[in-house]
Amino acid sequence: MEEEGYTGSNFKRVCVFCGSHSGNRRVFSDAALELGNELVRRKINLVYGGGSVGLMGLISQTVYAGGCHVLGIIPKALMPLEISGETVGEVRTVSDMHERKAAMAQEAEAFIALPGGYGTMEELLEMITWSQLGIHKKPVGLLNVDGYYNSLLALFDNGVQEGFIKPSARQIIISAPSAKELLEKMEQYTPAHEHVAPHESWQMEQLGDYPRQQNVQ
Repeated sequence: MEEEGYTGSNFKRVCVFCGSHSGNRRVFSDAALELGNELVRRKINLVYGGGSVGLMGLISQTVYAGGCHVLGIIPKALMPLEISGETVGEVRTVSDMHERKAAMAQEAEAFIALPGGYGTMEELLEMITWSQLGIHKKPVGLLNVDGYYNSLLALFDNGVQEGFIKPSARQIIISAPSAKELLEKMEQYTPAHEHVAPHESWQMEQLGDYPRQQNVQ
């Protein structure tokens, strides 16, 4: 049931980066379910890594079961590793990781990272970097479940202190401990940092514009 006075989200499609594992504690799975339900409540469609296992499987199944569209984008080489059963929604296979991230960036209006490993962090950091460079102006959110990303946020703060990250660029990353709070913050986001190059200098509209092989489940 929608909250009284709720008028809907600013976003139509959000890309969620998350692990192909569920982690060692239930709190991480609960967070994926919470985020999935919050996307459904706000009628936001999901773009994600295309896997059917771990947190990827949980959030995709939750959003799909809630009646929203799900688009999974996965490199061919990872299909045996990240798909162990039937996937939901639309699955788009791409040739490599670069094409996957470009397609995700093209399809989504915002990005959220759940807890995950190297791949999740790499995807998150690339979207932060692209924002800093001026390639996109989309919100980048970090669902900091039970302090999972505290050390990473502290590293960003140290980068500011040591002169490697501008204080205004530190504001690119939006973090919150709950899905509802995070999405509310992201919907209010306005870029405040100075881009390295003007948005018009980049060909963002070409990102993800590759030959597509689609498999609709």
